[in-house]
Amino acid sequence: MPPVKECYLKIASVSKVFFGTGGRPDYEALRDVSLAIEEGEFISIIGHSGCGKSTLMNMLAGLDQPTQGGIFVDGIRITEPGPDRGIVFQNHSLLPWLNVQQNIEMAIATVFPDLPKCDVAQRARNQLERVGLSKHMHKKPSEISGGMKQRVGIARAFAIQPKVLLLDEPFGALDALTRGVMQDDLMNLWEQERKTVVMITHDVDEAIYLSDRIILMSNGPAAHIGEIVNVTLPRPRSREAMLDNPEYDRIRKHLLHYLAHRSDHRNLAKAS
Repeated sequence: MPPVKECYLKIASVSKVFFGTGGRPDYEALRDVSLAIEEGEFISIIGHSGCGKSTLMNMLAGLDQPTQGGIFVDGIRITEPGPDRGIVFQNHSLLPWLNVQQNIEMAIATVFPDLPKCDVAQRARNQLERVGLSKHMHKKPSEISGGMKQRVGIARAFAIQPKVLLLDEPFGALDALTRGVMQDDLMNLWEQERKTVVMITHDVDEAIYLSDRIILMSNGPAAHIGEIVNVTLPRPRSREAMLDNPEYDRIRKHLLHYLAHRSDHRNLAKAS
């Protein structure tokens, strides 16, 4: 595999092996994964269960380390979690005893301990306004809907001004209508700030709508990048224009054929 060029987010020849009893190799999740991501790119990762998506996301977040290779943000190797990476999980992970604004304030104060309290509160309010939750800032998480909770999670991630935003199936638990609204919200925020984003998703349409490139993973074990698809749809995007664009149909069919082909291989492997 050719070397990864210098870029903003670099995944360089990363492999990950999990070890069992006695330190013996038990499972090879990823093998020789390399990817160059430019600043401001929106990248989606798609693949069947067991293809190493979550393993890769954990290493991007600094929650785990590669067995071989390295991951770098702006030239600095990732060795642990840090405020340069904001994370939004499928579970909103809000603190239930704090209200919406306080959840965001806590994140800001943790990352910027020297910031005056009035500035912390103002930054939290600004983010809530951007995601349309100003009227709900004093409510507890139990008092708002699932979609609103995810809005708070996204606002919290943007509020700490990360270099990279990591999204681990952030809308997977939402109904289809709410998911569409949240995709639009995320798109609008990204258009304003152009953060570098890496998102795991199982939703092909979501990946096409949001992404600049889509990373298709091979099946595990020893998963690797099977293919990279450039999303050539013009920006800014609207859902209506996308659906009427023949390029959308071409990309969608290509992704579905890839995933169906990998699914057939999985079934054959199980049968044997």
